[in-house]
Formats: sequence, structure tokens, C-alpha cells
Amino acid sequence: MFSSLKKKWKVNEWQLALILCTFALGGSLTGYLGKKIMNLLSIQADWLWTLVYILLITLIWPMAVILLSIPLGQFKFFIKYITKILSKIGLAKISSPEMGKKHLAIFASGAGSNAQKIIDHFRNHPGSG
Repeated sequence: MFSSLKKKWKVNEWQLALILCTFALGGSLTGYLGKKIMNLLSIQADWLWTLVYILLITLIWPMAVILLSIPLGQFKFFIKYITKILSKIGLAKISSPEMGKKHLAIFASGAGSNAQKIIDHFRNHPGSG
């Protein structure tokens, strides 16, 4: 499991340990701050408390891991990681062409002439690679 994470994130053992520590500490800090803030709000309805808590920790977590990544030396990794997450849900735009690549599968039927026309159209497109 750890070797696949090292490959996926392109990090060494030391960086992986720091990244995992940042995730663990960030999650713990998020839960702690979320509970403290929820106690201040004193919401009575269970369904509303749950909804507000989920929204609150969703907002706190990225800030917590970014803040904790600074002293642990993993700021660059976590900025890239959170930007990628935010871009997947449409809240951020990725500036790196590698991270923003989309893959498309075209299925042909019959002679495949329409599929070939689509492929030919996009073959020399500036964003294709």
C-alpha cells in the first residue's frame, strides 16, 4: 500500500511519512476545531447539527492541512493536492496542463466514419496531446 502511494505521489519514504502525518494531524485538528465551533453555536436539532458540522469540517480541513503542511515541509504537495480536489468539484482551475488533461474514448459502429471524423477534427487541436 505504501509503495503504491509513493509511486502515485512521486515521493520518497521520508516525504510519505510527513504527508501521512500531515493528513492525520489535519484530520484531528479539523475534528477538534469543528467540535469547539459547534459547541459555540449550540444548535438543538440533530439533523441541523449534523448538516452544519459536515459543512464546517469540509471548510476547515483544507485550511488545517495547508497550515500543518508548512512546518512539516509539505506545503507544495498539499497545495497541489487540494487544488486538484477543488478542480474536480469545479471550485478551482488547474494551471498545469498535465493535471488538467482529459481522456476521451470514442466508440465506433458500422464503418466508423463518424468516429474517424471526430478523431481527425481534434488530432491537431492545441489542447490535444
